[in-house]
Amino acid sequence: MFAKRSLLRVAAVALFVPSLACKTATSPATPATTASPEAAPAPAEAAAPAPAPAPAPAPAAGHIKLQHILIAFAGKVPGKNITRTQDEARALAAQVLERAKKGEDFDALVKTYTDDRAPGIYSLANTGVTPSGDEFARNRMVPAFGDVGFSLAPGEIGMAEYDPARSPFGWHIIKRLE
Repeated sequence: MFAKRSLLRVAAVALFVPSLACKTATSPATPATTASPEAAPAPAEAAAPAPAPAPAPAPAAGHIKLQHILIAFAGKVPGKNITRTQDEARALAAQVLERAKKGEDFDALVKTYTDDRAPGIYSLANTGVTPSGDEFARNRMVPAFGDVGFSLAPGEIGMAEYDPARSPFGWHIIKRLE
């Protein structure tokens, strides 16, 4: 009888030991593998609250008003005798953007640097919204101008980088007014 009980214990240990070797980092801990009761998290600690859902993005504005500074380079604006190179225009656009973001008078920057007409103010109606009064439909402007303009909050300043297809006239430094 004693030998039979010992044999059962050995068999039970033999069955249990291989299962421990098969545990992986992703296997849940069992009471047999937990070092001590103090190491186990309390039930309240184990169930962390679910994170709050991200707020829904604000609906896109239907109508906005922008002011912009166009920094172009030679050959990009018909009827303008612009002599700066593309590299010079890129550097100037970065400088003017930095000055505008630091709070320099945007109207004064427009008057000094724009290769468009001052004051460079445009009202836009978003895609699918009927333009009113003096507004332009978003799709009548270069794509990058509307993309940046509609992504800004009122008072924010951003820049549409030169891109032959999306911003073919040069760099647009844009301030959303409304």
